[in-house]
Amino acid sequence: MTKKDLRIIYLGTPEFAVASLRALVEGGYNVVAVVTMPDKPAGRGHQMQFSDVKKYALEVGLPVLQPEKLKDEAFIEKLRSYHADLQIVVAFRMLPEVVWAMPRLGTFNLHASLLPQYRGAAPINWAVINGDTETGATTFMLKHEIDTGNMILQERIPIGEDENVGSVHDRLMEMGTGLVTRTVDLIIDCENKGKPLPTTPQPEIAELRPAPKIFKEDCEIKFSEKTAAEVHNFVRGLSPYPAAWANITINGQTFENVKIFAVEALPSLPGKTEGRLFIPCREGAVRILELQIPGKKRMDTRSFLNGLH
Repeated sequence: MTKKDLRIIYLGTPEFAVASLRALVEGGYNVVAVVTMPDKPAGRGHQMQFSDVKKYALEVGLPVLQPEKLKDEAFIEKLRSYHADLQIVVAFRMLPEVVWAMPRLGTFNLHASLLPQYRGAAPINWAVINGDTETGATTFMLKHEIDTGNMILQERIPIGEDENVGSVHDRLMEMGTGLVTRTVDLIIDCENKGKPLPTTPQPEIAELRPAPKIFKEDCEIKFSEKTAAEVHNFVRGLSPYPAAWANITINGQTFENVKIFAVEALPSLPGKTEGRLFIPCREGAVRILELQIPGKKRMDTRSFLNGLH
């Protein structure tokens, strides 16, 4: 069996999933169809918007399936008609067994964390929010419980002290392409040699850190409850998206829902604050470096303060 013989169905939705799909297509792997989220209205005109994966799939002429419900019989029959040997999942929703168990070689997932840590929808954000100094990505075989299957390959990258989640996301996205193609190559090699795929059960760890989906209310900065270091990590773990926010009062004027993209952690409030914006925390203080007022562009704090005069 070669990579041109192995029939692959690819399941994914956001930008993070496009890089690995592109690597498979450009690498000559036989992707026979793509499954992604249904189109949804967005923006002021409520125009129907395609997922990033669908946009790329249409560019390269791949069939696209967009089921509302993953157990829909018409979708299941259509999926079955492709006779896939393998399915690959990157940043998609939870699959029912009827889908993940369909291919004869199973379904593997690329997850953007060092499993078993950060099972869930937002692993990159939570690793940065928690102040981790490294993260990574893992390929693993799907089974019933989410993000718990046996691991195939895992790779690590460091997280910079001031690095935000956008930068970590982009580096993991590129690293993940290699993990996906190497995993497929390993599966092909094992198939050709008649050997089982070497996998490793996820280790038992006393304290697991979850990575649940992040909503707007989760992004509010509660300065009085966090140390300066925690606020610093919180802000960069949500920057540039979905963005931490706070209500800020300056010279008696309150600005609500201010998005904050970068801060500097300090041991205490400085004596001189002219031309800069500092906020005390439970311990220490932070200097706001970049922000965005609703209806305005993102800007550095000095430009914002100058605009108040």
